[in-house]
Amino acid sequence: MHSPVPVSTSDTTGFDVQKFLTTPGHGRVLIRLAKGETAFTQGEEASTLFYLNRGRMKIAAVSNQGKEAVIALVGANNFFGEGCLGGDLLRTSTATALEACSVMRMEKDHVLTLLREQPTLTDALLTHMLNRSSRIEADLVDQLFNSSEKRLARALLLLANFGTDTPVAVIPKISQETLAGMIGTTRSRVSFFMNKFRALGFVKYGDADVLQSGALEVHNSLLNVVLHD
Repeated sequence: MHSPVPVSTSDTTGFDVQKFLTTPGHGRVLIRLAKGETAFTQGEEASTLFYLNRGRMKIAAVSNQGKEAVIALVGANNFFGEGCLGGDLLRTSTATALEACSVMRMEKDHVLTLLREQPTLTDALLTHMLNRSSRIEADLVDQLFNSSEKRLARALLLLANFGTDTPVAVIPKISQETLAGMIGTTRSRVSFFMNKFRALGFVKYGDADVLQSGALEVHNSLLNVVLHD
């Protein structure tokens, strides 16, 4: 899960970036997405930037063979779809709401103009992109060198924001299929390790299937799996 992007309220020009990201206006529209609805789909024109005010989004790509890979889970107060600013003409992934979401959709040309004029918006977007780059690098190392058990433990700790200023003990409902897509393994392997984590007291949930159980409680002791050689 991406960590929230710190956003300064305003700068010396009087531009209020928080208001810009949360209030509809010129070049931007506030949209509501129900669970399962998409902000954009793979292959469509990339002409807008998004900012998630409330909810969670799943960013996933599908191969020509139909295999889905979960690239990221985006939490509130984060940008997504920023590839359009770097020259992407088409979307390379699909952004799907995992729950009810409030999203600001911003026209690319309008954002590019403001990035040249408003340093607070530039700083917010730059912070997001640096955080995302660091996370992608860490995810690659994780995929190359760690077992699926360690990858799952790390994914759960990241979802719970452990190691940040705002950790949460309870993760809202998430399916084992989504977890499997995040770490590059099968649902059956996720189910096996989740049952193991629960038996060891590392996590707590009420049903064998996270999809049906509601909230998932993650304990600090799960760090033992990640740190164990």
